Amino acid sequence: MTELINLKYIFASVVYSLLGVLIFVLAYWMVEKMTPENTWKEITEKQNTAVAIVAGAVIIGLAMIISSAIHG
Repeated sequence: MTELINLKYIFASVVYSLLGVLIFVLAYWMVEKMTPENTWKEITEKQNTAVAIVAGAVIIGLAMIISSAIHG
């Protein structure tokens, strides 16, 4: 009889999720260092909608690249 829940797959999912989040944070940090202004300050304090849209696009793009690289 096959197991309903295989711990090997759960462990692999957790490891890949943590790896993806770590790579995402590192990539976003690099993008933040390349931009001339502090994006968080621009979005929250100055209410700059254009910067928020660009930051959201960068986040979605990075997430898609990392997820496809991990998934295979």
